[in-house]
Amino acid sequence: MQRHALIVEDDPDIIELLRIHMTDLNCELTAVTDGPTGLQHAFDNVYDIIILDVMLPGMDGTEICRRIRGKEINTPILMLTAKSEEFDKVIGLEMGADDYLTKPFSVREFIARVKALFRRAERASKTTSQQEKTALYRYGDLMIDLDKRKVTTYGNRVDLSPKEFELLSLLAANPGKCYDRAKILNLVWGYDFDGYEHTVNSHINRLRTKIEPDVQRPIYILTNWGVGYRFNEDL
Repeated sequence: MQRHALIVEDDPDIIELLRIHMTDLNCELTAVTDGPTGLQHAFDNVYDIIILDVMLPGMDGTEICRRIRGKEINTPILMLTAKSEEFDKVIGLEMGADDYLTKPFSVREFIARVKALFRRAERASKTTSQQEKTALYRYGDLMIDLDKRKVTTYGNRVDLSPKEFELLSLLAANPGKCYDRAKILNLVWGYDFDGYEHTVNSHINRLRTKIEPDVQRPIYILTNWGVGYRFNEDL
C-alpha cells in the first residue's frame, strides 16, 4: 500500500536520509523546510504521517502540531528535535504529538517508530469501524459522539484537545475498568513514556475541569487511589 508522508525539516541531509528510508517503506515523502509552509501542506493535503522538526524557520514544530490538532486533523505526528530536556518532550506530547525522537537518532529506531505509528493508525481505523453501531455514549448529562468527535454536557459542546478526547473515549467505552497511568500512556499516546505519567494526570485534571459539574467531587472520571483511573460504572 502506497503511503504519503510530510516532513517539515530545515536540514537537507536529514531530509534526504529519511526520503531514502521512507521509500523503502513504500512511502512517498513531501518535504518542506519552513514552518508556515509545512502547516499549510498539513491543512491542504492528507498524509499518513507528519514528521516535524521542533526548531524551524517561521514557526516552531510544537506550534505547528498545536494548530494541526486544533483543526481536528488526527494524522500521526512524530516530532524530531536536537533538544533532550524533559520539558520539551512534555510540551510536544501536550500539543498532541504521538511520538518524539531526539537527534541524533538511528535510522533503525526511526523506522521502528514510523512502523509503530502506522500500525497504531490502522488499529484505530479498525476500532472506529467496529464502533460505528455504538458510536454514541450517554452518561447522565454527558454525551460522547465518537463519529463526530463531539462531547457535550447539558447540551453545550465541550472543547477538547485530540488527546483529551481519546482519553475520555477510552475510559467511557469501558466503564468500571481501571487503567493505570502507564497503560493509558500506551493506549492513548501509543508508547511507554517512562517518567511521563504526570502527562496523564494533567490531562485527567483538564478533562475534569471541562466535563465535571464539581471538579472536587467528580462523578464521571474516578480515581482508584494508588492504581489509576476509571469511568464511573454506576451512571
